[in-house]
Amino acid sequence: MKHIIHKNTKITYSDTGKGTAIVLLHGFLENQTMWNPYVEEFSKKYRIITVDLLGHGQTDCLGYVHSMEDNADAVHAVLAELRIRKAIFVGHSMGGYVALAFAELYPETVKGLVLLNSTTRADSEERKTNRDRAIVAVKQNYANFIRMSISNLFSEDNREKLADEIEKVKLEALKTSLQGIVASLEGMKIRPDREVLLHFAPYPILLILGKKDPVLAYEETVEQIENTDVPLVTFAHGHMSHIENETELKKVLFNFFKNI
Repeated sequence: MKHIIHKNTKITYSDTGKGTAIVLLHGFLENQTMWNPYVEEFSKKYRIITVDLLGHGQTDCLGYVHSMEDNADAVHAVLAELRIRKAIFVGHSMGGYVALAFAELYPETVKGLVLLNSTTRADSEERKTNRDRAIVAVKQNYANFIRMSISNLFSEDNREKLADEIEKVKLEALKTSLQGIVASLEGMKIRPDREVLLHFAPYPILLILGKKDPVLAYEETVEQIENTDVPLVTFAHGHMSHIENETELKKVLFNFFKNI
């Protein structure tokens, strides 16, 4: 793990392998360790950058609200430090929102984009209300909030089968500071709609979804790629495709990288 200081804040990242740069961005309550099995394989052929987003993992908090643009700026600062001018981005869930903000702010840096269990759409009013409820819940009972939140990301049929994996994810999530959690919920709540990127981006985009995702309504999320050239890959399980469908996901990503 290495770090830079950006806006008086420590941003932690890793840089492994050589070749085309690929930036892997984790989701809410996750950190860059979620990508360990992927870094190991992908770094044999590519240069893999992982970043702990604001208030997650070993990266400090920047303020009371961590907007997706704030996160994108932090990622950009890491790439500037590494002198990387172009990269392929893979964002899981909130990491997808950050990748989209990055693509809007720094389009010339993006070579390709994978939205993994993520969406270009802004929060609905109902979703915003749920974020506010989550802020209250995490302030009331931090550990309980995290345990419930993590279990709910997996498809029901995997919750027993992947009990050990889920426990590991919970332990990593418990490393996220309370301020980091609240700031991210506030930031996700105010993010704008970026569906236009699916129609006009000059680089390839891939959408990967879980059919039984308890967090993102599958049919609704698929709607956004109608009348676009964005291909869809659907896995049979939940929101945590990198764990629930690890083998298939590695193949899909390798294929996407190879064709750019």
